[in-house]
Amino acid sequence: MKFVHIADLHFDCEFSGFKNDVHLIEKRKLEQREAFRKVIDYINDESVEYLFISGDLYENEHVKKSTIEFINNLFKKIPNTKIFISPGNHDPNIKGSIYDEFKFNDNVKIFKNSKIEKYEDDNIEVYGAGFEDFYMNKNLLDEFELKESNKSKFLVIHADLNGVLDMGGCSYNPINELKLKTMGFDYVALGHIHKTNFNSNNRIIYPGSLISLGFDELGCHGMVVGKFSKKNIVIEFQPIDVREFVEYEVNVEDMSSQSDLIDYLTTLYFEKNKFCKIVLKGKRKFFINIKDIMYLIDNSSIYRIKDETILGYDLENLAKEKNLKGIFVRKLLEMKNNSIYSEEEIEKAIEIGLEAMDS
Repeated sequence: MKFVHIADLHFDCEFSGFKNDVHLIEKRKLEQREAFRKVIDYINDESVEYLFISGDLYENEHVKKSTIEFINNLFKKIPNTKIFISPGNHDPNIKGSIYDEFKFNDNVKIFKNSKIEKYEDDNIEVYGAGFEDFYMNKNLLDEFELKESNKSKFLVIHADLNGVLDMGGCSYNPINELKLKTMGFDYVALGHIHKTNFNSNNRIIYPGSLISLGFDELGCHGMVVGKFSKKNIVIEFQPIDVREFVEYEVNVEDMSSQSDLIDYLTTLYFEKNKFCKIVLKGKRKFFINIKDIMYLIDNSSIYRIKDETILGYDLENLAKEKNLKGIFVRKLLEMKNNSIYSEEEIEKAIEIGLEAMDS
C-alpha cells in the first residue's frame, strides 16, 4: 500500500516575504498550483491509495472560492485515493469556514473536531483531529489511548512537536515527542513546521511546506511518499518546488569600495531555479547602500541582500592621527558623544568621508 504526506500548502497566502514584488508573488502562486498538480499526478500515476494533508491547506483569511474549487477538482481526479485532512491554525474548522460550508469530493475525509477520530478499512487505521480555533493550547492527544490491532496505524495531525507557549501565552497543539513515540503509531503525519525533519529511519515526520514561502524557508521543499505492509514502512522525500531559496555569504574585508562589491556580486553564478539572499560579512571599509547595490548589480538570481558587516576602521587610533582624517574623525566622534546624532548616523558619515579621502 502507498501513501503521500504533504502539509502547509497555504493556498492564497500573501507571500509577505516578497514585499511589494507583485509579479513574483503572482508567479509563486502559479508555481504553488503547479506543485499541487504534481502531487496529484504522482498519486494518479503510482496508484497511491492514501493522501495525508496535515493542516494549513489554505489561508482562512484570504482564501478564494475559486482556489478551493481548483483543489477539489484535483481531488476528483484521484477518486480511488482516500484523502485525509487535519485542519491547522491557518485553516481551522471554524463557523463559516471552508471546512464548515464547502462540500468536498466523496473521497475526502476532514477531521473537523479537536477530539481524535478514527477511520478504518481492511488495511489501515487513520487517526486525526483538527484545529477548531486559530490556537490550540491543549494537546489534542491528551486522554487518548491507542488500542492494539494488527493494522498499520497512522496519525494525521497539525501540531507543534515539543512546543511551548508563545509570547502571547498561546500555542499550537503542543505534543511531547517522547510521549508520542510510546503511543504505538506506525507513522505520524505532522504539519505546522515548514522545514522538513525527514529521516528515513524516523516515523514522526514534518514534510515541510510544499513550496518555499520565502527566505526563511531555505532548501528543498516537497512531499514524503511511502509504502507499507502491516508493520513495515519505507519512506522517501521527493522535492516538488521548482525553485530553491538559498543564502550565500560574502566577506567584504578585502574590498575597498562599494563598486568592488557590485563587481563581485555581478560575477556570482547561481542555477536558474535558485533565488539567492546575499549575507554580507566581515569588517567593511566603505559605506554600503543596499538599495543602490540592488539597483546596480546585473545578477537576476540575487533577490535580497542583508548587511551583517561591522565597521572596519579603528576609530580611536584614527582620531589620534594629526592629519585631515584624524580631525574629521575626532569632530564626528564629538558629535556622537554629545548625542547630536545617532551612532549609526555617525558611522555612515565617517565611512562616506573616509572613502572619499581614500579615492
